[in-house]
Amino acid sequence: MNAPVTVQSQRTDTSPFLKRAWYAAALSTEVGPEALFHRTILNIAVMIYRKQDGTPVAMRDRCPHRFAPMHMGKRQGDEVACLYHALRFNTDGHCVHNPHGKGHIPQAARIQTYPLIERYGYLWIWMADDQPDPALLPDFSPLEKGPETGIGHTYMYIKANYELIIDNVMDLSHIDHVHGEIITTRGQLSPLTPQVKEDRQAINARWEWKQTPALHIFSTFMPDPEAEARHFFDITWTQPANIQLSVGAIQGPGELDLLDCVGQYDLHTCTPETETTTHYFFSTRRNHIVEDGEFNTFKIQAMHTAFVEEDGPIIEAVQKEMGTTLFFELDPVLMSNDIAPVKVRRLLRTLIDDERANATA
Repeated sequence: MNAPVTVQSQRTDTSPFLKRAWYAAALSTEVGPEALFHRTILNIAVMIYRKQDGTPVAMRDRCPHRFAPMHMGKRQGDEVACLYHALRFNTDGHCVHNPHGKGHIPQAARIQTYPLIERYGYLWIWMADDQPDPALLPDFSPLEKGPETGIGHTYMYIKANYELIIDNVMDLSHIDHVHGEIITTRGQLSPLTPQVKEDRQAINARWEWKQTPALHIFSTFMPDPEAEARHFFDITWTQPANIQLSVGAIQGPGELDLLDCVGQYDLHTCTPETETTTHYFFSTRRNHIVEDGEFNTFKIQAMHTAFVEEDGPIIEAVQKEMGTTLFFELDPVLMSNDIAPVKVRRLLRTLIDDERANATA
């Protein structure tokens, strides 16, 4: 994990985002050994690449000279030369070579760098100006357990505010209405009010229900594919925009958890690109037929398609119709299924307000 270079802040204290937090910058597989990967995160253009030893590096994707994007440049070992005038920068963001004149390097020739942690199949970035706190990265270690043929990762680009995506996952009453046969509860989920728990750092929602047959994603793995099964959803939001979702089904005795049920451990995590566009990442680790690589490919593609073709269009349509990111100012009608997402919105707003207050104190 690299320490950040101290340069002039790229944001103001009125940033709409929580800054002292770890955001998913990219899937580990998105950043190869040579490419200069780039992505806008919290309104900041960021370049990410790997040193020759594989260690990832993140820095502002802008040369301090004429502001050319650094990802357009050329690698020279672990250093990157700007395409425009060939100023070369090391992994700490310091200019180490100026080919012009007598080669003098101005003291201000530095690029903001950002700490990264590579874990759980992701590159997590710390966008705040102060020192990073590794303890603020939640534990998603189940994603690292088991064979590679039992896990899938995917990325989606959504033209909507990230909180609308959080709303969507924290309130699963929509699945009977938005999604097709693959995850329908046949009307069993919508009438239920989830059990909700909260503390200063997390919001948890849990549903338990029965249906006949089981959810389609699990029914073929049940002892009797056509019989009734007990189910659960257990969903936990942690700052800034992580939602860990466990889901499973069982016939006969046993606990409604991933030890006894046929099920999967999922992670939805959102990283704002801007106020109205979002990088949406999803990972799933199942506990059944984990050695089947072909099924693994099919499963993650099916989940990706469901998000892109079913959730995505309605979330983007909601954003367009709202015309703002100020959800509560539109005076929405709230119902029993809104308990968990509303609690998340309010807690996130409290955390952002507290961060701003501390920054200006």
